[in-house]
Amino acid sequence: MKVMHERVAGIDVHKKMIKVAVRSPGARPWTRKTEVLTFSTFYGVLRQMARELRGRGVTHVVMEASGIYTEPVYYALLEEDFTEVLVVNPAHVKAVKGHKTDAKDCARLAELLECGLLQGSYIPPPELKEVRDLTRLRTKKVQARTSDIQRLGKTLESAGIKLGSVASEITGKGPTAMIEALIDGERRGAVMADLAIGRARAKMADLAMALEGRFTDHHAMMCRLHLDAIALHDAGIADLDTRIAAGAAPWRRETDLLKTIPGFGDTVAWTWIAEIGPAPHEWFASEARLASWAGLAPGNYVSAGKRGYGRTSEAGTYIKPVLVQAAWSAVRTPGRLQARYTRLVRRMGGEKSPAAKKKAIVAIAHTLLKIAYSVLRAGTPYQDLGAGFYTRRQQPAHRQAWLEKQLRSLHPGCTVTVTITPPAEGPPPPGHVPEAVLPEARPPADGSAAGYCRVPRGTPFSCQAVASVSSTVRPRAWSWRTWARILRSRSALLSCQPGPRSANRAPGSDSRCQMMTRMDLATAHLALFPPRRLDRRPIRSPRNVPVPAAPVAAWVQ
Repeated sequence: MKVMHERVAGIDVHKKMIKVAVRSPGARPWTRKTEVLTFSTFYGVLRQMARELRGRGVTHVVMEASGIYTEPVYYALLEEDFTEVLVVNPAHVKAVKGHKTDAKDCARLAELLECGLLQGSYIPPPELKEVRDLTRLRTKKVQARTSDIQRLGKTLESAGIKLGSVASEITGKGPTAMIEALIDGERRGAVMADLAIGRARAKMADLAMALEGRFTDHHAMMCRLHLDAIALHDAGIADLDTRIAAGAAPWRRETDLLKTIPGFGDTVAWTWIAEIGPAPHEWFASEARLASWAGLAPGNYVSAGKRGYGRTSEAGTYIKPVLVQAAWSAVRTPGRLQARYTRLVRRMGGEKSPAAKKKAIVAIAHTLLKIAYSVLRAGTPYQDLGAGFYTRRQQPAHRQAWLEKQLRSLHPGCTVTVTITPPAEGPPPPGHVPEAVLPEARPPADGSAAGYCRVPRGTPFSCQAVASVSSTVRPRAWSWRTWARILRSRSALLSCQPGPRSANRAPGSDSRCQMMTRMDLATAHLALFPPRRLDRRPIRSPRNVPVPAAPVAAWVQ
């Protein structure tokens, strides 16, 4: 492979030491040599390592992402004037199985980098890294608070207190006052139910029964510990919100743009800024690449020409849950996102399918990510397309505009003009249904129509009208109901001879060959489309009935 960079270095990062492979020109022409060095991870040693690499003439450095252990190495290298410092995904540069060592890992990184085959991951600047640390700590605080709330609910259930079955949230103002009364020794359900606030007072009878149980001193102690932990988490989350707002102040414009999107509030906007940055288009070439990086792109699994079920990746540990939470909020607001969610749920299994709702909400999170990417790239607020967006998209004018846009993309810089010329007789009126026009039947010259006709099961006819019908009479896209409506709106007359089943009857007495004002669906099809080549290839089946040698004609008036 062609060498793009003359002197490069690859670093394999560990907790206590790092391996550095330096690739440089060899002693003979057209050769390369690799030298592996070992350093400890003390920051002073890392800065000395960076200076030594610059002294060797190294211009490009790459390392695998190893979590928190990568950051000291990365920032120590940034203090020197390297041309490029990359942090890459380990999955992209895995060594051959069975031949893995630290020295081979760093050497492989250097070999790939010198040929220009590696692409660095998004690393936020130090000021955004500080906001990211705060937002991630807030996420952990919220998760810990949720765990303590669940433990509180389990303690109440163990005591026979069914407060969670009546109240929508056991940490609300009213339920918290009831739990405090339980801890203080109150055991009368009616007295504690009187502490309900707002709409909960309509359920005071249920609350009185739910608050009666076997609440002991042990349960009181456990509830006190859980309530204190929840209060501590609430105070910590409020303090973090204040600090995050101050840290994200330089990107207030981008935050305000994100908050115009349905489902995006302060928390979601701050998390986006911290995890992806205020200008995602500078790091990700398209919204599809960003969706793949965030773990919201649909999986792609094809084997032997068959497409299997592809899951989303496990990436986006912090941004994906936030976008899913925003999606649940967005689908409750009337608009395009709610209409898309409804269409997806209906397509994936219906409202009664929990799996369909989960799949649809991940798709909405993917849509929110693409919307946020476009809003930040364009620098304009989000404009909702309305709940009727998908209905309008099927209209002829909308489809024509979309096709014109495709033509302009095929011929950039050119002006595309579409001229629609109506037919000579003028455009058909709205709701017009073409009529079936049958030419006059032409029986054989010898006056016979020998052959066989097919009688469908369930029809009251044993004979068939034979006519020469062109292929343009009935377009194949029309349904049976459309042709039945056309034929039933007109009077039809069949002139035919009775079949063998009515041979003993008089020619005019067979009810199966009488003049009719309404034709059933199967007979209409037989009248319009007789079997081809009747005289050459008879259709023989148990339901085929021979037609006697007599002239046959059909008219549709």
